[in-house]
Formats: sequence, structure tokens, C-alpha cells
Amino acid sequence: MKVNGIHYRSIWYDTADDVVRIIDQRWLPHAFKVEVLRSLESFAIAITDMWVRGAPLIGATAAYGIAEQMRRDPSDAALDRAWNVLHDTRPTAINLRWALDRCRNQLSPLDPAARAESAMRLAHEIADEDVEINRMIGVHGLEIVKRIAASKPEGEPVRLLTHCNAGWLATVDWGTATSPMYHAAEAGIPIHVWVDETRPRNQGALTAWEIGSHGIDHAYITDNAGGHLMQHGMVDMVITGTDRTTARGDVCNKIGTYLKALAARDNGVPFYVALPSPTIDWTVQDGMKEIPIEERNGREVSHVQGILADGSIGDAQVAPDGSPLGNPAFDVTPARLVTGLITERGVCEASPEGLAGLFPERAAA
Repeated sequence: MKVNGIHYRSIWYDTADDVVRIIDQRWLPHAFKVEVLRSLESFAIAITDMWVRGAPLIGATAAYGIAEQMRRDPSDAALDRAWNVLHDTRPTAINLRWALDRCRNQLSPLDPAARAESAMRLAHEIADEDVEINRMIGVHGLEIVKRIAASKPEGEPVRLLTHCNAGWLATVDWGTATSPMYHAAEAGIPIHVWVDETRPRNQGALTAWEIGSHGIDHAYITDNAGGHLMQHGMVDMVITGTDRTTARGDVCNKIGTYLKALAARDNGVPFYVALPSPTIDWTVQDGMKEIPIEERNGREVSHVQGILADGSIGDAQVAPDGSPLGNPAFDVTPARLVTGLITERGVCEASPEGLAGLFPERAAA
């Protein structure tokens, strides 16, 4: 998508300087900065400390991390070390392991002399695939938006609510939950997006910055406002992304997603999840019992980043000194609360049968 009229991906290989560059999301939405990742350790830090975030983007970043390491040392030991270092960065998003396994499985049989070139080609392939997957999620999600628009008075916007940032910043391009929004805007369908702030990292600010730059009508709201808006008929559809989805359709996403699904069910509002297929963990059935939930540093809860009185970007403490802090980063929404899963192959119900119907080869394997 575009920033100040210039097209960017969230991660890309700069052929002119022979380096991998990322949009450093620690500073958004207050400042736009690009960072170069040069070593395995820098890729690991970028994932752990959320310079990059979002399951699809984490996977693509890991693939480029493997490629960079293979340029420096293509040995078996270096490949195994790179897999382990990157795998240990964040435990919940399945795309990370998916990308690392794909890289190791394709590179291990090769002569070490051929690994560097093959690894970079594979990283480009994974990034390009993500862009197309997300574009198609938008194509299929657009049909849902069209149906809702057809049921409303002419000119009245379709009102969407989203939680966290499942936009192009969380992927390589297009985004997952935002892709139908961009497609609707391009199709001339009026929409309004309620954007949850998504404490404690306030990723909703990234969504607001992103869709605002695209000219999409929106409002940035507190996390606890969604249920109220649904009670008053001000939400036509909830759409979120996912960091891991089980084979039976349970969805693991940013903390607070489960509460939105409960409010949607209570108010008869459809709750959709934009689901790129690499995010499906076919080895897991029960999301509540089997998906590890990342517990992040309590400072994310006790401090909030923003623009200070002197115009600089800094942290302000909001929690009292000495209070114990808890920071689970994700929760699990049971399949029974999900209206449908929007994938690159179409829309299905959140069930083993629904997922297997769209991905029979994956389900069988």
C-alpha cells in the first residue's frame, strides 16, 4: 500500500543496496521509519521486540532472516541455529514455524554452496505468496460487504468493527481483515470502520493510520466501546485477523478478540475472521488447551507510548508503582462464535468440515 504517495511493502529486499529493509513499526503512527536488518540477531530482535508484528509478516521476516544467515554461513549447523534462534522469538503465531520449516525442508537437501541463492529466492516467494493470499481474502470478503450494503438504504455506509491491526502492516501487503476494506473502497462502496485501540500495544492506532492514509472513513475507539455500539445497532459486521487457527476453527488472536465475539453473538452481529491458510495449524484441535499464549513484558501495560509535551516520542507511566502486572498477548475465540472464515480460497464455516472443504489436501495430510 502507499505512504505519502509511495508504494511500500512492510518488508522488502533492496536490490540497489543488497539489504533487507522493514518498516519499523515501533514508532508508528507518530513517525515513519525504515530499518535495515543485517544479521540473524537483528531479525530475531525485530520479531521479539515487535519492530515487525502480525503472523504473516513474522513468517516472511523469518524467511528473510534464514536467507541472510545463509549468505554468511550456509552450513548445516548455521541453518539449524538460525531455525532455533528465530523459532524462539514468539510462540503463538503459527506462520513463524510454518515459514521456518518450509525454509529448512527446502534448503537442507541442497549443497551448501547453493543455499544462499535458493534461500533468498524462497524468501521472495513466501513474501509474494502472502501478498496474493491477502489480495484474494479481500476479493472474497468484498462479497460479504456487498451483501450487507445491498440490505441498507442507498448511501448508508457498511459499519465494520475491527480489533488489533490485521492490516498491510501486519502482512507483506494488503492485510487480512483490512483487505476487504480496501477492496470495498476501490469498488466505491461506502464503509465506516470502528477501530479498537487494542491495549496494551495500541495496534489499533496502526489500523487508523493505515486506513486513514487510504481515505477510508473511520473512528478510533476504546476497547470497551464495541459492545455498546453493537447494542445500539451501529455495527453491521465484525472482522478480525488471526495468529493461529485450529483444524476445527478455533481462532487465536490479539487479547480482547474473544470479548468482541461474545458481544457480537449477543447482539446478532456477524463475526468474521480473515484467515490466510498458512495460519491454520492442522496439528491442533482445541485452541484453549493446545495453543501457547504469549505472556509479554508488563511494561507494555504500565507504560503507553505517545507524543510528549515537548513534541518528542516517549513513554508515559499509567500504572501505579508496585502493582503486579499481567500481559497475556492473545486469547482464543471458540469456533462456535465465528460466523465464517474468509480465506484466499473462499468463505467457509468455522468447523473441521468447512476448512477441509476449502483445503482438502491440507486436511488429509
